[in-house]
Amino acid sequence: MLKEGQKAPDFTLQDQNDESVSLASFKGKKVLVYFYPRASTPGCTVQACALRDSKSELDKLNVVVLGISPDTPKKLTNFTNKQDLNFTLLADEEHVVCEAYGVWQLKKFMGRESMGVVRTSFLVNENGEIEHIFNKFKTKDHHEVVLNYLKK
Repeated sequence: MLKEGQKAPDFTLQDQNDESVSLASFKGKKVLVYFYPRASTPGCTVQACALRDSKSELDKLNVVVLGISPDTPKKLTNFTNKQDLNFTLLADEEHVVCEAYGVWQLKKFMGRESMGVVRTSFLVNENGEIEHIFNKFKTKDHHEVVLNYLKK
């Protein structure tokens, strides 16, 4: 798992419009890189919609939101359109970035074990370093936890 103060691993992934997006292109801004298990599932929808509704506050704080999941760009397009999302979603189909950030882990659900994304967010500062890691939150409170940290 990555630690606060470390350089954030750079990446380039396809977004919901099938265009390449790199973390490095946001130098000079704070970036909330949030990893979620799957687009259009109940918890992920609640989390994404709350971030959507907080975008103007995040913009004022110079924060860009990048959501990453193992979904295809097409699935992300559908999710974005259906929920009217106003930030970038990135497709990590081979979970290379998820693994680089340590969020691709063995999960247990209803007695079954499988590999998947452990819901975690990384606040990357203007210099590309991990400023803060958010891993203790409920999907409906995620945006508040992030905003409260940013306003301190």
